[in-house]
Amino acid sequence: MFGPVSGAQFNPVVSLVFALRGELRPGHLLVFALAQIIGGIAGTLPAHAMFELPLLQFSAHIRTGPAQWLSEMVATFALVLTILGTLHSRPSAVPASVALVIVAGYWFTASTSFANPAVTIARTLSDTFAGIAPANAPLFIAAQIIGGLSAWLVADRVLGWRNSGA
Repeated sequence: MFGPVSGAQFNPVVSLVFALRGELRPGHLLVFALAQIIGGIAGTLPAHAMFELPLLQFSAHIRTGPAQWLSEMVATFALVLTILGTLHSRPSAVPASVALVIVAGYWFTASTSFANPAVTIARTLSDTFAGIAPANAPLFIAAQIIGGLSAWLVADRVLGWRNSGA
């Protein structure tokens, strides 16, 4: 539904990969990332309201350690490789593929698969089971970037899944 507007990109790591592939201008990358982060933060307010929670809050939920970081790398790797592979083989299936890998990631990772820096930042503002303490967010985001860049390198250099303009 949002493909014509933004390429349906809601994830700064995905946008970074598309910029590296030459499919998103560097100036647009910054605008996309800011919009994605603002959108994630804005989404916490109605989520809290639906459950009659305080609208503004900070998470105290500790999520840290090698297993959590590896989980975020794996989840983001799976997400980005799924996007690139599906674009390569069957572009019309990208929306369903993304939905399936996100749902699967929730179950196959110890971190419950944030796989998105905008989501990670938004979840610092939710003191629920879904939250992450703000101090833990930077290493989650670093792991997500590593996972996304690794998927791009595998897709591009190992599998040859380059964009049509490359």
